[in-house]
Amino acid sequence: MADAVIEHRVLTDKLGVDIDPELLSVALTHRSFAYENGGIPHNERLEFLGDSILGQAVTVHLFVSHPDLEEGALAKRRASVVSTVALAEVARGIALGAHLRLGRGEDQTGGRDKDSILADTMEAVIGATYLSAGPDAATALVLRLVAPLMADPDRYGAAMDPKTSLQELAARLGLSAPVYDVTATGPDHNRVFTATVAVGTTSGSGVGSSKKHAEMAAALTLWRMLSERA
Repeated sequence: MADAVIEHRVLTDKLGVDIDPELLSVALTHRSFAYENGGIPHNERLEFLGDSILGQAVTVHLFVSHPDLEEGALAKRRASVVSTVALAEVARGIALGAHLRLGRGEDQTGGRDKDSILADTMEAVIGATYLSAGPDAATALVLRLVAPLMADPDRYGAAMDPKTSLQELAARLGLSAPVYDVTATGPDHNRVFTATVAVGTTSGSGVGSSKKHAEMAAALTLWRMLSERA
């Protein structure tokens, strides 16, 4: 119990908000862990709540901050900020994977770095924040978490469609087209895909619950690397 309290404190310090320990524990509990431990509560209801709070906070912020943008442009920016790939990147930035409560099989097959699990858990944490500290604290948390994404307009397209963005960047830099290689591990009902993408002599990798998600994660990693060099 003491170790759990310390881990929760480490996470809440990173988030900059106090969250009820029991709610935070539920937010970090994947259904695979709940199933293996007698059907205890898991995070899917909190994920449902957090998804709504996330969408509202980002929508209002974009609407107020960009009075010159049309609806279509606002929608594209919102989609890129709240996408699974973008939320998983946010989760990795606070090392959320280390705090997840996963079933043995999910843990052994790379669940702590799956985009879908990280993104869903991030939404659940937002939901737990809303219930613990109220709507203002939850909105403030969302805006702190996604601030780096919204502050860099070049990343909107990359977060939403990283494969296309990587291909376009490689062309602008006069490099060869991206080449992908994907491998899969685990049983058929719980496959984990690892993708590697190379542009010339530079490569990046990503993990996902599907080939598509793994390739997107790898493309975003390499896009970021090449953008920094450029």
